[in-house]
Amino acid sequence: MTIWTILAGGVGVIALLGAGTLLLPKKVHVERHARIAASPQTILELAASNQGFQKFNPYLTSDPELKIKPFGPDTGVGSGFHFDGKEGKGTQTVAVVTETSVRYDIDLGAMGKPVQEISAKSLPDGTQVTWTMDMDLGFNPVARVFGLFLDGMVGKTFEQGLDNLASAT
Repeated sequence: MTIWTILAGGVGVIALLGAGTLLLPKKVHVERHARIAASPQTILELAASNQGFQKFNPYLTSDPELKIKPFGPDTGVGSGFHFDGKEGKGTQTVAVVTETSVRYDIDLGAMGKPVQEISAKSLPDGTQVTWTMDMDLGFNPVARVFGLFLDGMVGKTFEQGLDNLASAT
């Protein structure tokens, strides 16, 4: 075997691996639920407010040094904050507020632009709160491999946030 045969074989294997990542899911969905002993209105008011969100922000739990800089109105559509900490930096903006949910547009720069939503449904003994994230990973092969681990990583963060929300209400 010549060096050229070995190199060609190596390039072929790398090309196949790269193409194989395109078979991985392009879109990621993460979802966690909790029953919280508070009204849906109370939960959504916190979720739609810059100051309110910080009362249950799970990233403040894992990174007390997280820098938060609010922008826009104090609450509602257009309110948001810049963040910079050990787990990354970017912005979170309230994009939509309805009677049952608050949707956030997140901008993580090169890491992507996930959409998160906190929804609240009244139950006889409190509120069913659902926190979701949807993200399109595009055609980036590294992002698609990373996407395989997002549910475990982000899911734990959402669970912490829901625990914090229960304590904040």
